[in-house]
Amino acid sequence: AVYVSVTGAGRVVRVWDTNGDNIADSSRTVVDGLNGPSGLAFHKGFLYIANTNAVVRVTLDAHGKATAAPVGVNSLPGSGGHSTRTIVFGADSAMYVSVGSNCNLCVESDSERAAVLRFNEDGSNGRVFSRGLRNAVGLAVNRSTKRLWVSQNERDNLTPDHQNLPPEEINILQDGKDYGWPYCYSLNGAAVPNPEYNDAQRCSTTVSAALEMQAHSAPLGMTFLDKATLLPAEYHGDLLVAFHGSWDRDAPTGAKVVRVKISGGVPSGIEDFATGWQRSDGSRWGRPADVEVYKDGSVLISDDQSGALYRVAP
Repeated sequence: AVYVSVTGAGRVVRVWDTNGDNIADSSRTVVDGLNGPSGLAFHKGFLYIANTNAVVRVTLDAHGKATAAPVGVNSLPGSGGHSTRTIVFGADSAMYVSVGSNCNLCVESDSERAAVLRFNEDGSNGRVFSRGLRNAVGLAVNRSTKRLWVSQNERDNLTPDHQNLPPEEINILQDGKDYGWPYCYSLNGAAVPNPEYNDAQRCSTTVSAALEMQAHSAPLGMTFLDKATLLPAEYHGDLLVAFHGSWDRDAPTGAKVVRVKISGGVPSGIEDFATGWQRSDGSRWGRPADVEVYKDGSVLISDDQSGALYRVAP
């Protein structure tokens, strides 16, 4: 079965295909009463749910329904902007949670914002793993390199070209490293000071993006394709990223899913994978939010505007 967080409704829904025709024909709410749930992860018999203000976990019965009320395992900064939280378990079995910034551009008073946090697998001993990440919604482990990758939603209202700068980013995280925000952004492989701070010395110590992408695309969920066996073999070492789409450009961009090509463990290029949610006049009938590899090796795409899941396969 596939589990979907319905963030605004505060619940997690289980959907499944009962007759094998590759169309889900049954659904059930399995956990409700949650606080802005977003990221989901299965780990050692538990379903972990990343709420806005905490990670909780439940055990599921044979029908996939929670056997008891969710139990909190840690707390997270829960107020202000960028309220979604994403969770994965790393190759080291530790829990990693991304927490977005409280603002477009500011120096955070809470060190756990604009960061990816690391916890023991039970939620204890939390600390900042990587910082300087304005809103790292996409979070995935590259099974070949064991490294943690994130998609980064960069700032708005950058003068003099707010429509095309700064690029959105893919970052490959390192423990203890700073990825620039709010002081810097990546451009052409270098860290460029934001004009509000103009601190070139600080930027010299930050890590530039592994890949720069079209500004204001709003990259959200992402998944590696090593298990996407129904796709052509040349896709299997690559990454898919859902572009939710811009709100602050005269010519809208995004509302598509892109393929990030990978070579030698790092991004080497980008191309469209699935498009069509955006009409020729710039309006949209849907907005991709996340991607996942399904049990049969196909790809699932979630759309939080139309409230749909799509299956992509030959």
